Amino acid sequence: MKPQYRATSPPLPEPEKPLRITKRTNIAIRVLMFCAANRERLVTKSEIARVCKSSENHLAQVINQLGQMGIIHTHRGRNGGIELALEPEAIEIGHIFRRMEAPVPLAECFADADNSCPLVDACLLRVALQDAAEAFYDSLDGVTLNALVCNNVALLDILAPTKCNSRPSSGLVSSVAAL
Repeated sequence: MKPQYRATSPPLPEPEKPLRITKRTNIAIRVLMFCAANRERLVTKSEIARVCKSSENHLAQVINQLGQMGIIHTHRGRNGGIELALEPEAIEIGHIFRRMEAPVPLAECFADADNSCPLVDACLLRVALQDAAEAFYDSLDGVTLNALVCNNVALLDILAPTKCNSRPSSGLVSSVAAL
């Protein structure tokens, strides 16, 4: 049975920024969104970096981790690139967050090597934080990559703004024919 850690006093006002995720997780979600928005082709690290405003070094690390997780496929070489390994409907955001955030301890008491807190054996904050983190991840479990990207016109305008028509305009045809 879990120890009781809930206060009976009135709740404190909510902070403006209640939660912060790591840059690595943020970049991972951007990479996945970019790949989902551009399903018809391989995407490159440099175009993701440009559109998502991220360094190629950070992207390389995240892309490697997503590849090891089996979420994306990477193709090397001159015509290489990145693509989703799974359908967007099968990628749950909660799973991505758990895997990307796992190496980062939520608080000092969660770290094995760097934990110097003398209260760790008696403190109930650790239990409360663990419950809160799990509730956060649980809330993201039902959210798929498809739900974030599909029919999100504003996002698609940013991530995949150039969609070509199947036929060139008549002015272009006559200009090309004149050459």
